[in-house]
Amino acid sequence: QMQLVESGGGTVQSGGSLRLSCQGSGLILNYYSVGWFRQAPGKEREGISCITTSGDHTNYANSVKGRFTVSRDNAKNLVYLQMNNLKPEDTAVYYCAGDWGVQAACGMSRSDYGLWGQGTQVTVAS
Repeated sequence: QMQLVESGGGTVQSGGSLRLSCQGSGLILNYYSVGWFRQAPGKEREGISCITTSGDHTNYANSVKGRFTVSRDNAKNLVYLQMNNLKPEDTAVYYCAGDWGVQAACGMSRSDYGLWGQGTQVTVAS
């Protein structure tokens, strides 16, 4: 069964850091562009970052630009989201999502992705 599994969530103080991982299971993640999304209670799921299969193209939402960094290690079948200077408004469930195929650019819309993980909770305490 093909699936994505997120890990690395937790509770951190404001200003702290976390690194999320997205692992491919039953699939070769190298062949997927990966997007990171988050959903806070009572809010819509929003795209915050993405990375193409090669890692040559990345994109960030304005709310996280300069604080979050997406990267991938294709040898390990992993994609990472390094989150620095976390703020209470970053509290949400974070999801990774996969879009199969080599592309020049990646999108941050939910409709761009067909494969989703179950999410990992990130809580930032003030």
